[in-house]
Amino acid sequence: MPIPAYHPPRKAAYDIVIVGGAVVGSSVAYWLGENSRGGAAPSILVVERDSSYEFSSTALSTSAIRQQYSNPINVKISQFGVEVVRGFRERMAPFFPGEPAPDLGFKEYGYLYCCSPDGVEAAKARVEMQRDLGAETVFLEPGPLKDHFPWLNVEDLGGGSWGAAAEGWFDSMGLLNGFRRGARALGAEYIDNAVTGLVLNKGKVAAMTLATGERIACGLVVNAAGPRAQQVCAMAGLSIPVAPHKRYSFVFASGTPIPGKMPNVIDLSGTFVRPEGELFLTGNTPVDNGPADYDDFRIRHEEFEEHIWPALWHRIPCFDALRVQTCWTGHYEYNMLDHNGIVGFHPEVTNFMFANGFSGHGLQQSPAVGRAVSELILFGGFRTLDLSPFAYARIPANEPFLEEAVI
Repeated sequence: MPIPAYHPPRKAAYDIVIVGGAVVGSSVAYWLGENSRGGAAPSILVVERDSSYEFSSTALSTSAIRQQYSNPINVKISQFGVEVVRGFRERMAPFFPGEPAPDLGFKEYGYLYCCSPDGVEAAKARVEMQRDLGAETVFLEPGPLKDHFPWLNVEDLGGGSWGAAAEGWFDSMGLLNGFRRGARALGAEYIDNAVTGLVLNKGKVAAMTLATGERIACGLVVNAAGPRAQQVCAMAGLSIPVAPHKRYSFVFASGTPIPGKMPNVIDLSGTFVRPEGELFLTGNTPVDNGPADYDDFRIRHEEFEEHIWPALWHRIPCFDALRVQTCWTGHYEYNMLDHNGIVGFHPEVTNFMFANGFSGHGLQQSPAVGRAVSELILFGGFRTLDLSPFAYARIPANEPFLEEAVI
């Protein structure tokens, strides 16, 4: 992909270098600044390959947030994410003097997970766990489900779990730009550049080389490189099972409107669909769901015709006449072990920090992950949410921390 002209850093050494300036890297930079207020703030450099973010997972995501997970920690992470999204304009206002701070346009329309008859008990158990944590998820039997959503085909369903509040979709680039603006105002420096190598000395990262030829000394490295995370790991002689996996998004028009606030519907097939104004956004887990080339953003148009449309028509029969308006391909930074993030320091290269592998959840988890990473760096441990289940140690041990609710 084309990369804009590189820019050199202002200094030759930084306390912290964050590799990747999209939403996770910018959240880390922002929270490092927030959690350093009133003390000695570290010097922070954020290295981003392309500040246009044209091909970033943040820009190409479907920009949604939900609490319907099978692991309590993922529910709590999203609850904090919702808190940040709802209050983002007020949080960012000090960094936008004389102009309005970003309004993320949160469409709190909910998620609706369709459930097969043999999956009812497991779905009800997940709903009970989510409600115990404060979520407003409910389980609806087929009859009440049809009453709430008369356009839905429930004949082959055992019911559905519906997040009536604190779930929906929002402006992904607004979140990124707000975090980035706040991080810079709090002292972080951003450059358009690429890290091409890491220099190790006595088991720690001592410096890095940039595409422009500079060598930058650093006290600590945060890997927030998204789908390119393994490339950065390899520079330190490390490895994680994270690779880019393609996801195709299609926006279509329907001849029949859906009345009311339609939630994001997750079909048994894995196909999802939600409203986008008068149009609809849809996608699925594609048939070519394997590691992709880092620069491969080619669309597979057949995915809509052969797999998505049949699933949509079956679940929502009024979707019998659809017309695709636009489409694009994004990359998941897919953790092939267990679909959960990797967060924390490497046990041997002790100044190498992971913030990787969120498998399509990075945008919604970025507020909590950025805060957690900043706590590990500044305080030596978690002070809010305990994200120790995401530690790197499970990777070489081949001990997955599984999440069942993966789209």
